[in-house]
Amino acid sequence: MVKYRQISYAIADAIKHSHYKEGERLPSIRELADKHQCSKSTIIQALQELEQRQLIYSVPRSGHYVLKKGFLPTAPPAECYDFATAAPDWNAFPYDEFHQCIRKALDVYQQELFIYGMPNGLPSLIKTMERHLQDHQVFVSPEQIVVTAGVQEALFILMSIPFPNNKQNILVEQPSYHLLIDYLNKYEIPAIGIERTEQGIDLDELERLFREEEIKCFYTMPRFHNPLGTSYSTEEKKAIVKLADQYDVYLVEDDFLVDYDSNSKADPMYSYDMKERVIYLKSFSKILFPGLRVGIAVLPKPLLPAFQQFKLFMNIDSSILSQAALDIYINSGMFNHHRSRIRAPYEERSHALNNGVRLMKAELQGVLLRSPLTSCMHTHVELDRRVNMNTLAQQMKKRKVEIDMLERNYLQGFPRSKIAKLNVSNIPIAHIPEGIQRLIEAIKASLLG
Repeated sequence: MVKYRQISYAIADAIKHSHYKEGERLPSIRELADKHQCSKSTIIQALQELEQRQLIYSVPRSGHYVLKKGFLPTAPPAECYDFATAAPDWNAFPYDEFHQCIRKALDVYQQELFIYGMPNGLPSLIKTMERHLQDHQVFVSPEQIVVTAGVQEALFILMSIPFPNNKQNILVEQPSYHLLIDYLNKYEIPAIGIERTEQGIDLDELERLFREEEIKCFYTMPRFHNPLGTSYSTEEKKAIVKLADQYDVYLVEDDFLVDYDSNSKADPMYSYDMKERVIYLKSFSKILFPGLRVGIAVLPKPLLPAFQQFKLFMNIDSSILSQAALDIYINSGMFNHHRSRIRAPYEERSHALNNGVRLMKAELQGVLLRSPLTSCMHTHVELDRRVNMNTLAQQMKKRKVEIDMLERNYLQGFPRSKIAKLNVSNIPIAHIPEGIQRLIEAIKASLLG
């Protein structure tokens, strides 16, 4: 990465974490040049980029100041250790580049913005997605691709429409994505749970459920599961696909963090599907930003008519402007550059998180029951029943630590474990070791006598 951009990201991160507060004057160009050991012209370039991103503004003969803006999130105090926030770091988003793509989309796609009639998505984006998905070993014809308003829209459609196998029950890993769980619980959609742990799922139990329970589809996150952070092995993925074919079950594969996986050999379940059993879902919310509201659903041909009709009733067209901007962003090469750039800091955070969990295992023997050895930027720890959860919440608040307990991640009636999710998407990497140590102290203080 060029030097001026490294500096601009460093200053943006300092603004986010209130090292430079709204309205505060930044150090002079000379001071910044000395600090970053570069030329004044490099600092000027960095400051110009920050101005374009509307993070700072300049006052002639006075200097540069942090802009007071309503959309800037309130940075947590320095002593707050946030392991709960799962949204992507807004400072990592390439505002200026995507802004250019939006402006170009307004010029290039003028006619498309003023017409209805593209329920499957912008045709040029669908062609782009056909090529883009090949990078993830998803080879598909364009007519099987449907652009949705985020993966969440695709999930809710799939949970609601009839499937060609004429079965009713939805099988869901436990725990699982909380908004889907909320939807299933709220509207009493027939759903069955199967436990997933750091060791995966019981394939014998999965086969029994497929055989005996009239399973319409099995919703699964093989890669970087939410909230557990674990991934299935190649052998497990192949076995699940084989069972789905044997018992006439569809698989809904939510691959929402595929862009963060540096393991080129970790193929999706879709790549092992020879009988059109896998529905593949891809999100851009984590790699870009949630407000883009563009998701991709790759559907077996027998399922397309019902899905398309339901989507038409819900949403005539997904945002054409968002689709057009994303199409330009990917084809320009900016997306691949952005993905490569942000992987490194997230991998550093993941490494620090894994080190923290190892420390927890060493200091909480017999209290921390289960946790994966490695994970991505989120993971989980299962606690012993002796841990008093109310006391733990009080002890964490006292120590300025925030984590996510999985109350909303289980189907009604499914046995719950005392599982805490730890996410490092937004916490500064330097805060992770101290935050883990404070969490260890809070857990120790919450043990029942």
